[in-house]
Amino acid sequence: MKREFTFCQQLERDLLTAYRERLWQPFCRAVRLYRLIQPGDRIAVCISGGKDSMLLAKLMQLLHRHTAYPFEVRYLVMDPGYSPANRQKIEDNARLLEIPCTIFDSDVFDVACAQEKNPCFLCARMRRGCLYGKARELGCNKIALGHHFDDVIETVLISMFYGGQIQGMPPRLKSKNFPGMELIRPLYRVREEDIITWKEQNGLEFLQCACRFTENAARAGREGDSKRQQIKRLLKQLRQDNPVLEQNIFGALHNVQLDTLVAWKYRGKAHSFLDAFSPSGEEEPDGNP
Repeated sequence: MKREFTFCQQLERDLLTAYRERLWQPFCRAVRLYRLIQPGDRIAVCISGGKDSMLLAKLMQLLHRHTAYPFEVRYLVMDPGYSPANRQKIEDNARLLEIPCTIFDSDVFDVACAQEKNPCFLCARMRRGCLYGKARELGCNKIALGHHFDDVIETVLISMFYGGQIQGMPPRLKSKNFPGMELIRPLYRVREEDIITWKEQNGLEFLQCACRFTENAARAGREGDSKRQQIKRLLKQLRQDNPVLEQNIFGALHNVQLDTLVAWKYRGKAHSFLDAFSPSGEEEPDGNP
């Protein structure tokens, strides 16, 4: 007799078979290559309700189920002030995907939206702090976020074009404000287009951007056009002439030639190519342009 699978069971089978090369293997490779999980870890998978974090939660659940590696996982949802409909959407999807979530409330949207300058920066910083705090309360030593391959290269270009610096998005990061806590990004090598394909082929609907600032702008008739959206369009255009453009940018992050750079910072300390010309250790004149 042919076995009948539930929607969630079939989705899990597909992640290990049909989507093995595009989702499961890049996810597992990132975990191994960047040593994201160690024995005894208790990891809080942070779920925003979007496609990336929901997929991350499912992959972490499968990894925990199918590996003998000793680690624990919790699934954490922070409600920063979602509308009732958006919160319900997250709860419905969690049930559909059989992800046992811990949901807690915060006032992040109220505080961030009251700021006239850089509300998105403040919102992101506050959300990160709230997640670290709740994760530590649950006994976790790491939080896992759903940033993927495309987020990584877009962040590099945004920092260069709009911030005047070369700054990446590492797959693993120690918290400065929460000693003993780390942030990991297990989707680091997963392409966004593959996540979208998985979502659409399974008929899944996740939150797009449930940010109150974005919703208020939409109601006022102002269309959002973030720097990240501009970079996405630029990459799409350049990809027409160079199909491996994004892969080259990603590869460059793993192949930085420090001896060809003019200046850089490491652990907060400034370094310069002029260091090689100052054996006496005397301070050289400022070489900034």
